[in-house]
Amino acid sequence: MRDLCKLLKIKYPIIQGGMGNISSPILASAVSNAGGLGTIGCGTMTPFEVEKLIIDMKKRTTMPFSINIPINVNEYSEELLKLVIKHEVPIVSLSAGNPAPFILKLHEAGIKVIVVVAAVKHALKAEAAGADVLVAEGFEAAGINSHLELTTLTLIPQITNAVKVPVVAAGGIANGNGVAAALALGASGVQMGTRFIATQEMTVHDAYKKRIIDATDQETMILGRSVGQVRRVLRNPYAEKISLAEKNGISLEEYNNHTSEVFHVKGAIEGNSDQGFMNSGQIAGLINDLPTVQELLESIMEECLNCIKRLSEYSVENV
Repeated sequence: MRDLCKLLKIKYPIIQGGMGNISSPILASAVSNAGGLGTIGCGTMTPFEVEKLIIDMKKRTTMPFSINIPINVNEYSEELLKLVIKHEVPIVSLSAGNPAPFILKLHEAGIKVIVVVAAVKHALKAEAAGADVLVAEGFEAAGINSHLELTTLTLIPQITNAVKVPVVAAGGIANGNGVAAALALGASGVQMGTRFIATQEMTVHDAYKKRIIDATDQETMILGRSVGQVRRVLRNPYAEKISLAEKNGISLEEYNNHTSEVFHVKGAIEGNSDQGFMNSGQIAGLINDLPTVQELLESIMEECLNCIKRLSEYSVENV
């Protein structure tokens, strides 16, 4: 935990997930200012759009922040690489593609690199390529996931046993007990996405926040298995339409069109559940309030430390 915080120059071992085209400098700066690592996700945005977000972010915080580049998702990944170097972004997160060609250039610019992985073999390759930090994401997580569908509980200890760089746990974490559990599995910190949706600073539609807060443990569903593109979303009429289309047979191209960031924005930003989807992790059933980011991070760390203290009091005699 301390190694991760020292490396990234943050107070708390908590990273905000990228969130693609619904990224907000308001949320990301709030996370960074509260002691975590705020992140702007590039999604499918153009370099022009991302640059505006970076400039806005720098006006809102002087603390470290990250830009997530989903390599194979964004057609401008090479241009985005030049953009983060130009703006001296301190940390870059790479996902959805081979990070090796990017890492050397980022390191030459003095930028720390986080790589998102979903299996031990991916972790080993990323470490060998020079990744400073690995985010190991279980398929409990919101949005696009690996088709391997490994769970966080099984993934984290296997990856931490295989690599020497700090590992951050992602997927199924929303409170201090979850952070303590991740640390117990060997992780150095956590990455959260769904939990940050239900905060006062998140700039999505209130209907999306309410769906997260009201969610049960069975509120999410998986789309895309039939075409090898796994995505976890909240159940809603639009998601059900895609699921039915899969059952009746759908091509990869059709599926990608139906789950493009256009429909992500319709669901998340416009609150239109008939014409758009809302990403969500399985942990949504545990979320029931709408705190500020500062309140959230402080309560998570307090709960985490209390959990660790409570567990430290156990002994063989009183188990």
